[in-house]
Amino acid sequence: MPEPLPSNVAHDPQVLRAITHPVRNRILSELDAQGSLRAADIARELDIPANQASFHLRQLAKYGLVEEDPDAARDRRDRVWRATGTVNIDIEDLQAGPGGPAAARVFRRNAASWGHHVVASAYAEKREPGIHRSVTDSALRLTAAEAGVLTEELLQVVERWSERTRLDTGDGAGDDSGEARRTYLYFATLQPYPERPGGTP
Repeated sequence: MPEPLPSNVAHDPQVLRAITHPVRNRILSELDAQGSLRAADIARELDIPANQASFHLRQLAKYGLVEEDPDAARDRRDRVWRATGTVNIDIEDLQAGPGGPAAARVFRRNAASWGHHVVASAYAEKREPGIHRSVTDSALRLTAAEAGVLTEELLQVVERWSERTRLDTGDGAGDDSGEARRTYLYFATLQPYPERPGGTP
């Protein structure tokens, strides 16, 4: 079973810009979900040209977000890539440095846009057969410290599932039932109950 990916905190605004790019962000997600992959695997998964996948992998490697995995390669010419760790974003810390405020604004705008897209997709009327979707909306009374503990516990559950299902081959194999796996997105937010637009409760 693969070891859990280490956690890295992004301190460089350039790293923030690199992972804000939607294709590169998706590549990191696939490497996290599936394990080591070749550019051809990523190209097939994302439906993009292989040379485009290779370019984005090199850019991610430039910022230390991915690296080659020689143990997974068939020979010296076979380039297989793996994520160097799970990237955590500390926006407040990044904003304090040179170029940080501009990078943070781009990150926040893109992240909010992505969040809207994810929620709209979850509530979409068109449903594919054999696909599981769920939306959980729960209210809890917590202190800030308790909210932090809850977040950590949820992340541990997700990481356990990631370890169980992460694939090194990228061949789409499934579980014992023969059902093929696909990449699912777990998207969660924990925050004080937000006001609705216009200030209504």
